[in-house]
Amino acid sequence: MTGTAGPPGAPHTPGTPRVLRAMNDRAALDLLLAHGPSSRTRIGELTGLSKPTASQLLARLATAGLVVATGTSEGRPGPGAQLYEVNPAAGYAAGLDVSPDRVLAAVADLTGRTVGRFTLPTSTRRPDRPVVRQVTDALDGALAAAGLARAAVRRLVVGTPGAFDPTTGRLRYALHLPGWHTPGLLAEVAAALPMPVEYENDVNLVAVAEQRLGAARGHGDFVLLWNEAGLGGALVLGGRLHRGWTGGAGEVGFLPVPGTPLVRQVTRANSGGFQELAGAQALPGLARELGVQDVPSGPCAEVAAQLVGRAAESGADGPHRRFLEAYATRLATGLASLVSVLDPELVVLSGACLTSGGEPLRALIQGELAELAASRPRLVVGEVPEQPVLRGALESALAATRDEVFDTSR
Repeated sequence: MTGTAGPPGAPHTPGTPRVLRAMNDRAALDLLLAHGPSSRTRIGELTGLSKPTASQLLARLATAGLVVATGTSEGRPGPGAQLYEVNPAAGYAAGLDVSPDRVLAAVADLTGRTVGRFTLPTSTRRPDRPVVRQVTDALDGALAAAGLARAAVRRLVVGTPGAFDPTTGRLRYALHLPGWHTPGLLAEVAAALPMPVEYENDVNLVAVAEQRLGAARGHGDFVLLWNEAGLGGALVLGGRLHRGWTGGAGEVGFLPVPGTPLVRQVTRANSGGFQELAGAQALPGLARELGVQDVPSGPCAEVAAQLVGRAAESGADGPHRRFLEAYATRLATGLASLVSVLDPELVVLSGACLTSGGEPLRALIQGELAELAASRPRLVVGEVPEQPVLRGALESALAATRDEVFDTSR
């Protein structure tokens, strides 16, 4: 932690004292986030700094309001050592998960702890309030639950189906999201809120959550396949999200696949071959075709997830097993195209219509994929099942907020 290095082959350039202090400060703050409350001695051990230097560092961070003392260590003879942790109130970040029928909002403190949540129901046909009000009302609801004002939030990340085209600022691939296609929408939201606002595809945010907190931790190249109300994907290459030229990378529901009629004008139909083959709306009919008698009624995604869960639990041969096998084949058919092009290290299965199948469904897809594709990525079930889009939005907002708050070089 005591020097800087340039690219391979470049001459070594020593850092200035200010830069070196900032590097050590950031390392200590990241370690406190990772390990929780720690003593001066522990921080010194983790950073490689001497105890006096670690003491100076912690004093500096405390003066800046970035760390706070929190109790003492126990379990050793003599007085306990003073413990320090990242100051949760040094900054807040917010996330929104937008769907046609509701907006979920949450606020997290700098440690990542969620301090306020709110659900705003919305109309599925046309907005019952302007989109700007949907955003501000949902955010304000979460802030009220946290006891905070808008000015406390340093960054907001909004997750939506589809993606905002960076060349036009217009939402694409999400005709089913009423009100979000208005020209100038992004500027209107920016004018209504005091913090920077970023927009991200909802499935991309699930990948962020899995990479930071779940099944893809430690993996720089992976594909995430999502199946819930819609079927989509996210691509992480070299540790970074790959969004594509118009933000549409991962819109795999539009992928032409064998086994369904060729869908034309896919953006108008808001569907495509893979969605028609393996999306939630296809599963009740598939179950009936294979002799499943107890197909429930209700919202399509919920029914599909119930069918997959029951089939995974059935175990024995019969209609439920045949349904699960046929579903796995359909999923592997689309996945084969993705892995043949990308050759990823890992495929994460997420969304209720996949996670409800658990290990039985994962194993069937893995076996089918081995038959259909030359590359052999490992398949795993996602580990962030609770509101993963919202969790990913918070993680994305927190990363940028921490970069800003933790920068002590200024």
